[in-house]
Amino acid sequence: MQRKVPLAPGQSARCCRCGAQLYHAPKDTLDRTLAFSLAAFILFSVANLFPILELSIQGKHTEATLLGAVLELQKQGMGMMAGLVLFTTIVVPAMELLGLLYVLLPLKLNKKPPGQAAVFRLIQVLRPWGMIEVLMLGILVSLVKLAHMATVQPGWSLWLFGGFIFVMAATAASLDSEEIWARFGRRCPVATQRNSGAGYLTCHACGMLSYAPAGKHEQHCPRCGSVLHVRKPNSVGRCWSLLIAAMILYVPANVLPVMSTSSIVGAQVDTIMSGVIYLWVSGSWPLALLVFFASVMVPLLKLMALTLLLVTVQTGSRWRPLDRTRLYRLTEKVGRWSMVDIFVVTMLVALVDVRPLAAVQAGPGAIAFSAVVVLTMVAAMSFDPRLIWDSVQENVHTR
Repeated sequence: MQRKVPLAPGQSARCCRCGAQLYHAPKDTLDRTLAFSLAAFILFSVANLFPILELSIQGKHTEATLLGAVLELQKQGMGMMAGLVLFTTIVVPAMELLGLLYVLLPLKLNKKPPGQAAVFRLIQVLRPWGMIEVLMLGILVSLVKLAHMATVQPGWSLWLFGGFIFVMAATAASLDSEEIWARFGRRCPVATQRNSGAGYLTCHACGMLSYAPAGKHEQHCPRCGSVLHVRKPNSVGRCWSLLIAAMILYVPANVLPVMSTSSIVGAQVDTIMSGVIYLWVSGSWPLALLVFFASVMVPLLKLMALTLLLVTVQTGSRWRPLDRTRLYRLTEKVGRWSMVDIFVVTMLVALVDVRPLAAVQAGPGAIAFSAVVVLTMVAAMSFDPRLIWDSVQENVHTR
């Protein structure tokens, strides 16, 4: 437990043990965040009305919008993959923006609509699943892949999504979650005076510290309503289950074809690795290295890192807890970038549909790889990094 101190605008407070940022104090947070949110909402809405890319080949012309790419995947029987792309590129960003406006506009007008706290909590839960920036990298790879066979032009949507990414980054930088929670009221813990035998519980959603009266089995956060726990329930067991499932699917994800291309000169199937080799041979070696790292190495390293964390936690190891905490943070942040190959397949499926000249079909490897990305992300979210420090505490928490 650490004492909260007031900060000057622009300063941040970090944990004295692991270095994690606890809270920060940006300048004019409410007005700036509201302005950025409105700008992002306009950019995102307009971007979904125009094509992202336009392709011309031997007199035939096609174009791809984001929603059109999702519908094309659905037509090919890739419902799960289509749902994942729809969720990460349209549903989550839209819900996050609408949620921010629902929270910030009433605060600016000194109003309190129902469910503000629940909406703000949902925004924080959804944020890791918004992947527009990963989509942009996938579009770049698609451009390189298509350059040899057709004329590809960026559409208005591509530039609008590029602007959207920068505005959303500014929104995240200016947003002070602690100030938003404080404006909801109820700053104090459940009990104004600690009772004998009571402990402390920290809310996983809003970070509020509450007293835990002795003998009370379940308690809710007084600020956001989340159920409070000493540690995430069954964190180790749930993380192991998801991790083992991801390990099993990692093999077919890299062996089975992620897409197949048919044209008047023949047919070709591509795995993730063959796509990396193509980029390397075509001269785009920086992009090849980036895709190799994001699509091959990141999932593998993430599986290894989570395995290491789980084993050391279960054995009660005191080995380098600070480094293991940093490893967990890195693992949690980089996993989403593995989705780049899924977005490459999505864009190629939508664009290259100029039968009988050429057509691209998504393959079973793409479904397996999508599952690996999702499972590893959920596994990382299920793991409780505070378990790393339990073995080095004088009072060990029971799991």
